[in-house]
Amino acid sequence: MPKLITKIDWYILRKLIGTFIYSLAIFLLISVVIDITEKVDDFMSNNLSLRQIVVDYYFGFIPHILALLFPLFIFLSVIFFTSKMAYRSEIIAILSAGVSFRRFLRAYWIGAFLFGGILWLANFWVVPNANRIRTTFENKYLHSHDNQNTQFDRSTRIDSFTYVTFGTYDPNYGNGSSFVLQQVKGQEVTFRMRADRASWDSTAKKWRLDYVTIRTMDGLKETWQSKQDTMLKIALTPKDLVEEKNMQEAMTTPDLRRYIQREAIRGAEGLNTYWVEYYRRTAAAAAVVVLTLIGGIIAAKKVRGGSGLHLAVGIVISASYIIALQFATVFSVKADLNPLIAVWIPNFIFGGLAFYLYRKAPK
Repeated sequence: MPKLITKIDWYILRKLIGTFIYSLAIFLLISVVIDITEKVDDFMSNNLSLRQIVVDYYFGFIPHILALLFPLFIFLSVIFFTSKMAYRSEIIAILSAGVSFRRFLRAYWIGAFLFGGILWLANFWVVPNANRIRTTFENKYLHSHDNQNTQFDRSTRIDSFTYVTFGTYDPNYGNGSSFVLQQVKGQEVTFRMRADRASWDSTAKKWRLDYVTIRTMDGLKETWQSKQDTMLKIALTPKDLVEEKNMQEAMTTPDLRRYIQREAIRGAEGLNTYWVEYYRRTAAAAAVVVLTLIGGIIAAKKVRGGSGLHLAVGIVISASYIIALQFATVFSVKADLNPLIAVWIPNFIFGGLAFYLYRKAPK
């Protein structure tokens, strides 16, 4: 029975893994240096220690940037080491020994699914937890002014028939004025509670309402009462009233799914941004497989331009992939394109290219 993985396969896999780690390490070092240069003023103005910068920020930043460019660096790494093999006539020697080209690509398939699986698992749990570290740091020290402004006419939907509105809401203190809670069944308002002031009691986990009026409507029958103050427990906290920047990136996939379902019940708008992130985590892993196959087929052919020409082609394909993804994402967020279709459009396009190259490859 023939071996599933032979010495040639191990040789190619070692080349793939080694080249990928080496190129990623260099790029990561460059990214960190550039990021430090951009944020050094913010670090100094907040009097942050080296430990805070490294542990509270870069422990989250590094996995984020790795996951973001993971598919593209796999692609460029495949092109780089494969073109080197082609230039040294190693691939010609392998094919001359009776190995078919499609058999030669087996190591690429194995490496693609290996790295794709790693990215898929990382995107589900590891990267979101790292992003939580990064976004917490950024919201506290770099973007703290973005979410602290007083909000006016802040409305939200708690469940399928309950709505809450603040005339003004101050996220710094967790309180607001002109609080209104309404319950609507069908086309009729059945309950309405109004308070001059509402403040969050962090101990009781309830809202304290001052100068409250309550109206209950049942057809033509209506009751009315007033209270000096009362405590109200509802499925709404101050955290729900503040949208953190890029908060979808800091949720694990199960948490992100629950958040989307909850906000859909509340009637929230702009959920396509969250759906794009949800579907992108799987699409990025699939992109690793597609781009690895394309890179292996393109770079395996020995050409006059050598590695330089292959890398140029790889950069063009990488840029095309990023542009296609950005266009599709913008259309989803701004023009209501289905998020699932949007994030998979680049994979469909380049998957078709991979299939075409695979069919046209020498037998």
